[in-house]
Amino acid sequence: MNLQLTGLNLSYKDVFNVSHKTAEIKVSINPENLEAMKKSRQLVLEIVENNKPVYGINTGFGALSDKHVPKDKLKELQYNLIRSHCTGVGAPFDIPTARAIMLIRANCLTRGFSGLNPELVELILEFINKDITPVIPCKGSVGASGDLAPLSHLALALIGEGEVFYKGNRVPSIDAIKAEGLKQGVLGPKDGLALINGTAVISALGALAVYRSQTLLESSDVIAALTLEGLRGTTKAYYHKIHELKPQPGQLECARNLNKLLVESEIMNSHVDCGKVQDPYSLRCLPQVHGASRQAYNHAKDVIEIEINSVTDNPLVFPETGEVVSGGNFHGQAPAFALDYLAMAMSEISNISERRVEKMMNPTFSDLPAFLTKDSGLNSGLMIAHVTSAALASENKVLCHPASIDSIPTSTDKEDHVSMGVTAGRKLHEILDNVTSSLAIELLCASQAIELLRPLKSNPALEAVMTLVRKYVEPIEEDRTFHQDIAALETIIADNTLLNSVTNVLGEIE
Repeated sequence: MNLQLTGLNLSYKDVFNVSHKTAEIKVSINPENLEAMKKSRQLVLEIVENNKPVYGINTGFGALSDKHVPKDKLKELQYNLIRSHCTGVGAPFDIPTARAIMLIRANCLTRGFSGLNPELVELILEFINKDITPVIPCKGSVGASGDLAPLSHLALALIGEGEVFYKGNRVPSIDAIKAEGLKQGVLGPKDGLALINGTAVISALGALAVYRSQTLLESSDVIAALTLEGLRGTTKAYYHKIHELKPQPGQLECARNLNKLLVESEIMNSHVDCGKVQDPYSLRCLPQVHGASRQAYNHAKDVIEIEINSVTDNPLVFPETGEVVSGGNFHGQAPAFALDYLAMAMSEISNISERRVEKMMNPTFSDLPAFLTKDSGLNSGLMIAHVTSAALASENKVLCHPASIDSIPTSTDKEDHVSMGVTAGRKLHEILDNVTSSLAIELLCASQAIELLRPLKSNPALEAVMTLVRKYVEPIEEDRTFHQDIAALETIIADNTLLNSVTNVLGEIE
């Protein structure tokens, strides 16, 4: 499979598939884009020959932009830029995230408005195709003037001075370059700046978060439906006419999903005349809450897909008019806001999940054994699984403090307002880890609740979920170590196995 970059056609699913190597995907540059890149490069070289000071080509950077650099020092200027900006700290991004960063940076540069040597972009794609992954520390970007520090580590690997992950090892990049028969990148005028001045790190975190969030949102509807069955709740609150009177798009989607998932079953028919009038909000208001999270997700997806197909560096080169113009497309405020919004939305999925878990623990409400164990007292059952769910929900509330409302001036106040978008993205992925664990705990509890209602059965879609869960987790007869059960369920949620078990029965859900 070939993915040809145009700078306009990249989707968040493409980013996920390339970064996670879900298939054999070769990434290349569209030939027309390659020609556009050559034209902008030619304009840069003409400016160098004329020796007229132009920011980013023959001047210093940031607060040093008033310093003119002579022609014979321009190569040294670019190498100094990359080396001096490699100040990242902390653990390196995982390999999928680093691959996503490379892909998005290359996509931006293929538009032909950056003026760098096209061979450097081709080298980035060689790294992707040959599975050479730069070691990029995760901390050091303030989300404006581009993600300078982390992208400098990417550039350092291209010129053979950094480190990479290659064939399971962390090695000097020059070793991997030679092993694959490649040539290390050589920097000329503007090359270093073009490689590092953009929002590729924010965008990579965002694209991967959007993909993960979609999986979790759809999974949360499935797991909540199983919980409703286990608690013998009512589907009346999902009646389509209710939601047509408040037609929030996400609410309508969620209500449709729940109505598909909760068709008649033996369990449902067993409590038709139970006398319950209303379920708690965590069940009754599922469309309103899950739906609101879906709408935040949709907004974030739209913002991120624009960002990954935008030209985000500075200055920009316009070969048709001969202009090189300084601007601020490197500022990551739009994606930073979107990622903070998505963080709040996904945190709420964990928050309401914890409330449903509590209802299953509580025999006064559930009419099930306390903590879903048959011999409570001797057995603690899922008591502390609920405590873990509460801990995760609470931690997410701390992580939801918006990074995007913070700013700290840098570069002698020349760069006096920044987005903190990378911080927003990193926090979001922590929240998504926690949401995955929260939903796994709810799935563990809901499947045990169904087990306690046997021999009654649910409907075919939810019975397919039960069959899948039982491949990984046995029914709970007595206390055991539940950590492994939660971990196994986290995996089948994160890799879409859970969703596939449902869609194999119902077809696609929304």
